[in-house]
Amino acid sequence: MMRLFHISDLHFGLEDRAALGWFRECVRREQPDAVLITGDLTMRARSREFAAACDWIGALDVPVTVEVGNHDLPYFNPIERFFFPYRRIRGIEALVERELDLPGVAVVPLKTTARAQWRLDWSKGWVTPKALAKTLAAIDALPPGTAALVTAHHPLVEAGTKGRALTRGGQRALTALAQRGVAAVLTGHVHDAFDLVAQTAAGSIRMVGAGTLSQRIRSTPPSFNELRITGADIGVQVRNVEAIPTSDMQICDIPPDALPPRVPGEPVAPIDAVPPVDPPVH
Repeated sequence: MMRLFHISDLHFGLEDRAALGWFRECVRREQPDAVLITGDLTMRARSREFAAACDWIGALDVPVTVEVGNHDLPYFNPIERFFFPYRRIRGIEALVERELDLPGVAVVPLKTTARAQWRLDWSKGWVTPKALAKTLAAIDALPPGTAALVTAHHPLVEAGTKGRALTRGGQRALTALAQRGVAAVLTGHVHDAFDLVAQTAAGSIRMVGAGTLSQRIRSTPPSFNELRITGADIGVQVRNVEAIPTSDMQICDIPPDALPPRVPGEPVAPIDAVPPVDPPVH
């Protein structure tokens, strides 16, 4: 059996230190085969936030792969955002968008963040044709019989809601991943755990979302997902800092806007300096 820990939305700058300490102790004590991090390492992509996040991630003494989220693109420096978006990530550069090859299992990244896009809300996801082609090529190159897990920051499609699409190009990407028999797509962004089966023109595919280890909680306390993989079977348990069953920790539908509520008192960047992010949820 293989055990993977799936975490997301650490949001250093507004991190939950108790939750991070609890998770780090779980890793130290249980030694999972790998830790998969699906984005939003920071709140505002500030250098000090990245320094703290990179130090914490670098201290995890197991294999790690890291996706970046919309909060990890520079907010206040448009030159960095467009030309050097990941320059502030120091010490863990080799872990970013890293493919993990484990016995019988491969973890393949899919980029869903965008430096800019043709809509007002740049915090939303976008799977570009180039990003999808890169992921599909990596999957196609895997040895026969390898179970593929795809990691991304944004959920690729809605699930039972009537809101606008979460991720541009997400449905196309999900269909292509289903066609290749991907075992599951692991994401973050919504700050609550979910475990759903989505239907596509190429068949069904599993979507698994992790909660948050930050103070920016939504419906449930800080948590992470433990994946137990035995052959073709993948069991998902939500583990959290409070004694709440997994079923009660999971949301049934991805929220229409897939954005956590703004934290009261949090400073708002000037509208002409950054794209709009995190509108209040009513």
